[in-house]
Amino acid sequence: MRILVLNEQDIINVFTMQDAIQADKDALEIYSKGGSVTPLRTNIAVPKEEGQSLAMPGYAAEANALGVKIVSVYPNNIKKGLTSVPATMVLQNEDTGEVNAILDGTFLTRIRTGAVSGAATDLLAKKDSKIFALFGTGGQAETQLEAVLTVRGIEEVRVFDLSKERAQDFADKMAEKFNGKFKAKYVVAKSSDDAIVDADIITSVTTTKTPVFNGKLVKKGAHINGVGSFTPFMHEIDEYILLNADKVYVDTRNGVLNESGDFIIPISEGKCTEDIITGELGELILGKTIGRESDEEITFFKTVGSGVLDVVTARRIYEKAVEKKAGQIIEF
Repeated sequence: MRILVLNEQDIINVFTMQDAIQADKDALEIYSKGGSVTPLRTNIAVPKEEGQSLAMPGYAAEANALGVKIVSVYPNNIKKGLTSVPATMVLQNEDTGEVNAILDGTFLTRIRTGAVSGAATDLLAKKDSKIFALFGTGGQAETQLEAVLTVRGIEEVRVFDLSKERAQDFADKMAEKFNGKFKAKYVVAKSSDDAIVDADIITSVTTTKTPVFNGKLVKKGAHINGVGSFTPFMHEIDEYILLNADKVYVDTRNGVLNESGDFIIPISEGKCTEDIITGELGELILGKTIGRESDEEITFFKTVGSGVLDVVTARRIYEKAVEKKAGQIIEF
C-alpha cells in the first residue's frame, strides 16, 4: 500500500485559499443535496489530561472523497510546548477503502475553516465591502483574514482581541505576511464598538461564552461570520444579530442546531425557533434558498464545521499534490 504524506508546507505549495474556498462551496453543495454521509463528530473524553479526542468521518461520492479527521483538544499541551488542538487527516481510496494519504489535519482545519467563511462572504457580502472587523487572534484567525481578503477588496482590517498586545502582534505579522498581495491596512481597534462601526464584514473566531460585540451597533448592509462557537455553551454572537438579521445562513442545520450555543441558547430560552434559519449555504448555491436582496440587509452566517468540508478539501489537496508530485510516499 502506498500512502502520500503531506505536511503543512506541502499543502501550501500546491493549494491556494481560492482553491479551498471553491472546495468548501462544492462540499456544502454536495451536503445540501444529500450527496454525502457526514455523521456528527464522535467525542471521547480523556479526563486524566482534561482532553477530548474527536473523530470526524465523511464521504462525498461526487468528489471521490472518503476519510476521517482525528482531532484532539488537549489544553494541557501548552505546558508541554505542543499545540492544544492537534489533528491528522486520513484520506482513503473510495474504490478499495485503503488509506492513500495522510495530511496535516491542523493546517487542513485552519484552511477549510477560513475558506468556509470566505465562501459565505463571497456569496453574501456586498461587492463593494471595504472595512473588515476581525474578533480573535488565535490559530484560526489568519486564514479567516486571508479568506475575506481573497474574495473582497478590503481596504481596512480592524483587529480586536482582549489583549491589545496580541492584537498588535497579529496585525503586524499579517501586514508583513500579506504585503504586496493585498492592499489592506491593519489597525488595532481600541474597543469592540470601535471595531464594528461602519464595518462591512465582521468575523468572530473566539471561544468565549459571552458575545464579543454589540449587535445593535452593526450597520445596515453588513455581513457577519460566526466561527468560534462550536459547543452548546459557547456564545460569541450577540443574539440581537440572530433575532434581527434579515437573513441567517448555516453550513449545516444539523451541526449548528446540535453544537452551537449561538443558536442553542436563544432557542432553549424560547426567543426563537430553528425556523429562524434562512437556509444552508449549500442550498443557496443550489438556488433552493434566497440570498442577499439589497445593500441594506444584514446577513449572518454560522459555521461549526463538518466532516464533508474536511474530506472534500483533503481530496482536492491530494489531487493537486499528485499532479505536482508533492509530498512523500511511504510503502508497507
